[in-house]
Amino acid sequence: MAGPTDIAVDLSQALVAAPIPMGHWLVISPIVLCIGLGAILLMLRNRTEWQAAVAIPGLVLLVLIDAALLYRVVSDGAVTMVMGRWLPPFGIAFTVDIFGALMALAAALVALAASFYSLGEITVSSRRYGFFPFLMLLLAGVSGAFLTGDVFNLYVWFEVLLISSFGLLILGSEPEQIDGALKYAVLNLIATTLFLVSVGYLYAVFGTLNMADIAVKVRAGDSNAPLMTLAGLFLLAFGMKAAAFPVNFWLPASYHTPRITVSALFAGLLTKVGIYALIRILVMLLPVERAGLGPLVTIIAIVTMLVGMMGALGANDIRRMLGYIVISGIGTMLAGVALGSVDGLSGTIFYALHSMVLMTALYLIAGQAAHLGGGFSLTVLGGLYRQNGWFAGLSLVLFLAISGLPPFSGFWPKVVLVKAAFAAGAWWLAAAILLVGFLTTIVSGRVFLLAYWRPAAASVTAERMKWHAALPLLGLALLVVGFGLFPEWLLHLTHAAALGLEQPTAYLQSVFPAAGGAQ
Repeated sequence: MAGPTDIAVDLSQALVAAPIPMGHWLVISPIVLCIGLGAILLMLRNRTEWQAAVAIPGLVLLVLIDAALLYRVVSDGAVTMVMGRWLPPFGIAFTVDIFGALMALAAALVALAASFYSLGEITVSSRRYGFFPFLMLLLAGVSGAFLTGDVFNLYVWFEVLLISSFGLLILGSEPEQIDGALKYAVLNLIATTLFLVSVGYLYAVFGTLNMADIAVKVRAGDSNAPLMTLAGLFLLAFGMKAAAFPVNFWLPASYHTPRITVSALFAGLLTKVGIYALIRILVMLLPVERAGLGPLVTIIAIVTMLVGMMGALGANDIRRMLGYIVISGIGTMLAGVALGSVDGLSGTIFYALHSMVLMTALYLIAGQAAHLGGGFSLTVLGGLYRQNGWFAGLSLVLFLAISGLPPFSGFWPKVVLVKAAFAAGAWWLAAAILLVGFLTTIVSGRVFLLAYWRPAAASVTAERMKWHAALPLLGLALLVVGFGLFPEWLLHLTHAAALGLEQPTAYLQSVFPAAGGAQ
């Protein structure tokens, strides 16, 4: 039976009544663009000659949108947009602060560089089987994870990037790829299941999955539930996603198997999404529990750093070696999470941005070295300096950067982290960071001496790099040098991002403006 129709209903308590400012559409534009381009590229799967011409300009546009979003957030503070105009916590919110905007922009730059490199590596067959659509779907998942303000939505975007990464991992259908994909899939599905269990637990405790709403309720002490158990579950789930010890064994078993372009994308993006989610949940939503887990995270960080370096020292395949360096870098990022201070978190965010750019460049360097030298093994490679001196010099710059030596980008985040560790009295953590930097220098020096400086087994001839390899490598190297020579603006942004996590008043007010940051 129909009810009365003459009763006035005040929808302003549930729906956004005011027109949405045009600037707010920047929040979801990266996701809409990636999904739309992915759909177009899927329809063009039989026109492989058109796909790069669609994807690369689309990625340039994505970089511009993410740069505009970062500018908007830095200028005006955190921005929130809700789906269907439903007010949070009822509507699914996309909330962007400096942290999320920085990570999204770095991801777009990394993908753009990898797409240029793919022009010389990804075959017509791989394009037909979906390289570019999978790439755009992967970026949709990564961008969604960095921009969402809802924990369940974060889980959904993890699933999106996981599905697309499966497709990228097996392009080529070689036995080694299938084996690596199986290990990758099983272990990541376990992590995803743990994440989903944690999300269910979180909803049972707070009755909401909106991040700002949870942060408000935690700070108000609205729950007597054992939140330390919940924080431990999230630490395990995201630790596996980020490849932290002792759940890191899936990464070196899989990252060396796909095309080098795909490996570069994975190294630059996937583990960093895990670190981002860990910081967002533990630091912003569960700060007391993060402090309680601090000693455990410190141990995990130190062991992850050392295990990664031991693996890198023992590896003979450059791709496997880089996989272990990725793991070691995750340990360095966890050091800032363990400290929990603004300086520690600032160092972690800076290091994450540096690692996204540098690890992508190093994998692309490895691909070019294999092209010039005939393989990825250090027993095969030699004489690369004689073949291409410009390439050798570019490689040396990146090797020095990964070692944390000045004047390159890896130096400054380690300085900030070491300073924060000494300020907290955690000298053992500072010592571990410095030791790992020294060991990384040994690993890099070993690669350069054997693959570049040692004479080749047979006579070699000089060879020029193709433009589609030279352009992305030069662009990424310029970022590495620029971050090192002019770190002030990035240090300022990462400090502001860390402060926004420690004191998320602006984030909360963006979601609940009428309540002044509280409900």
